[in-house]
Amino acid sequence: MAAPAGGEQELLARSVGPVLDIGCGPGRHVVALGQRGVMALGVDIAPAAVHLARSRGALVLERSVFDRVPGAGRWATALLVDGNVGIGGDPASLLGRVATLLRPGGRTLVEVGGPGTDTAGLDVRVERGALYGGWFPWAVVSVDDVGDLVRGTGLQASDSWAEEGRWFVCLDRP
Repeated sequence: MAAPAGGEQELLARSVGPVLDIGCGPGRHVVALGQRGVMALGVDIAPAAVHLARSRGALVLERSVFDRVPGAGRWATALLVDGNVGIGGDPASLLGRVATLLRPGGRTLVEVGGPGTDTAGLDVRVERGALYGGWFPWAVVSVDDVGDLVRGTGLQASDSWAEEGRWFVCLDRP
């Protein structure tokens, strides 16, 4: 729920509208972009996250990125932050889908693991105290493996940077 941290300011500065925030959660990036005058839309499958985002004034749709997304082929920037490159457990498939949503010359800004992180698929669940949800597929991607990962997705790695201990990459759609 917190405003984007200092480590995300460069990411937001690189976001050219219109922006699609994939797995937007409570909409903190959508709200921050709106405050900067950048048009942004969030998508998330979690009803509670969508409700929180909308209550903060964010424009958010409750759906999977693999379902119909308005403006397909016209988004200038797509965000995959807070580990969301792991959505679905198959980052290459996710990035291939994202490439179809971007306009030519568009970019995807992705948070990844730092150097030496193991790239791997895994099953995770959300836990809070004694409450927990069901297991679902997820993935972790290292900055070291981005070049291999994007082959065949329609995206090209053009930049990477670290900010306040977090790693980000820019993937361009030619």
